[in-house]
Amino acid sequence: MSSDNFVDYVKIHCTSGKGGGGSTHFRREKYIPKGGPDGGDGGRGGHVIIRGNKQLWTLLHLKFKKHIKAGHGAHGSGNLKTGGQGQDEYIEVPLGTIARDMETGEVLFEITEEGEERIIQQGGRGGMGNTNFKSSTNRSPHHAQPGEDGREGWKILELKVLADVGLVGFPNAGKSTLLSVVSSAKPEIGNYPFTTIRPNLGMVNYRDYRSFIMADIPGIIEGAHLGKGLGLRFLRHIERNSLLLFMIPADSDDIKKEYNILLNELKQYNPELLHKDRLLAITKCDMLDEELTAAIKKDLPKIPYTFISSLAQMGLTELKDMIWKKLNDE
Repeated sequence: MSSDNFVDYVKIHCTSGKGGGGSTHFRREKYIPKGGPDGGDGGRGGHVIIRGNKQLWTLLHLKFKKHIKAGHGAHGSGNLKTGGQGQDEYIEVPLGTIARDMETGEVLFEITEEGEERIIQQGGRGGMGNTNFKSSTNRSPHHAQPGEDGREGWKILELKVLADVGLVGFPNAGKSTLLSVVSSAKPEIGNYPFTTIRPNLGMVNYRDYRSFIMADIPGIIEGAHLGKGLGLRFLRHIERNSLLLFMIPADSDDIKKEYNILLNELKQYNPELLHKDRLLAITKCDMLDEELTAAIKKDLPKIPYTFISSLAQMGLTELKDMIWKKLNDE
């Protein structure tokens, strides 16, 4: 997926339809000159509805469509005829999309299933016709309810990338390089921080025609949970990954310390992230000899680990074996 085409955050202005007004009609026929009230109710205004679509991976299609408007309900008419409902407006979104109210920041809902529909802006109710106001003391009501106004307001849609494996590491840890080697994804790669500014997804082929999805997510920095760097955008995408693969370069000053910093950022953002399975890949290991490898092993975090080099194609089969085993652990 081209990073230029990946949009994971949009603001949209949603306007639902106004309800139709009730009718004040009276029954008038050839032999019934003074029939009673028979005004029908107005139709409800159209809703603005969010619908899940598993074929979509991005919110790009909403980037330049900021204003969404549903149709108005029709007015009621005589002979107790209810007005037609306003046309609902549907917004297709990828699975993993969260809707928020822009003013309050409140999470309204999350779309997680194909075809799931949630109303983000409710249409106005239709007004009641005069037949509803007939009583023993008022047999000819000359009033009906107007339709309820539609609602409008700015909403935020955020996408959390859904993948089997999320790559966690500081900038330049080798995440993009790994993804480019083990899948057909073509992320931008460079020797400077934040080369990756949007998530990249890749399908990793495994033995016997099996596969899993890996997400290269923007690099984390210390203080990411406070919004530093690309922090909050990064952490949002980590939430929906089944397994977290921590990637730390072999030339790091202190691998264990770096791992703990990464872990702390996840904890500060959302403690539930610590319940996800974790693996560790020591990257750029083509520069190590046996002695250095043995020295590094003595002080690694107590989680499953492996040594790899994406450029030298070292340890990649072992890494995929380890990932597959953990993903399919009962």
